[in-house]
Amino acid sequence: MESINIFKGYGKVNPDQLEDQTQTSNPKSPKPQKPIFSTLTISALICLTLVIGLLLAALIHASNSESPYLSNSNSAESAIKTICNVTRYPNSCFTSISSLNASPKPDPEAIFKLSLEISVAELSNVSSLLNTMNSDPATRDCVDQLEDALSRLNDSVSAMGQKALTEAKVNDIQTWISSAVTDQETCLDGLEEMGSTAVDKVKSKMKRSMEYTSNSLAIVANFKAILDKFHIPLH
Repeated sequence: MESINIFKGYGKVNPDQLEDQTQTSNPKSPKPQKPIFSTLTISALICLTLVIGLLLAALIHASNSESPYLSNSNSAESAIKTICNVTRYPNSCFTSISSLNASPKPDPEAIFKLSLEISVAELSNVSSLLNTMNSDPATRDCVDQLEDALSRLNDSVSAMGQKALTEAKVNDIQTWISSAVTDQETCLDGLEEMGSTAVDKVKSKMKRSMEYTSNSLAIVANFKAILDKFHIPLH
């Protein structure tokens, strides 16, 4: 009987003992739940970061893909000012080019070519005037110099009309325009040395042609830097 009671004792479990054993064997307390506000805040910050990132990516793409050839007159005018700022006579450069520029696109190559054409037109007027004047030896020599200058400038215009614009071509154009400037200076120097009575009149008439040619020379001398400003490579 005593042995039976012993087994019966092992078979019964006291509820109070069970609760104590459960608490002892599982001392961990329940995990605290994360605040809902904190979770929402983190999610909102992540979404905001993604939106800002997408907007920045769109702006960068638009900036990189935007052509330097903007299609409005203000941008063309600004481009002419930028290009003319490298010259000794920015006012005459801007006035002469902007008055004839028909393209709304700020194309530096077209602007430079227009500068050359303006130089040719003005120098042709001076040459024609000298041909109508009394021809003394100094005047004839001056006409020859201007004809040579016109030839150099026309070569430059033709070169700019070709599709390819390499560094070698830019250097050739710079050499030709430099020669045209020298020809005009030699013309005036010859008139002064020979004591020509036409020197003051010719000097007055050549003022603009010399400025325009000087402007073209300054532009081509800085042409690589100008193209870089418009993100245009030599080609």
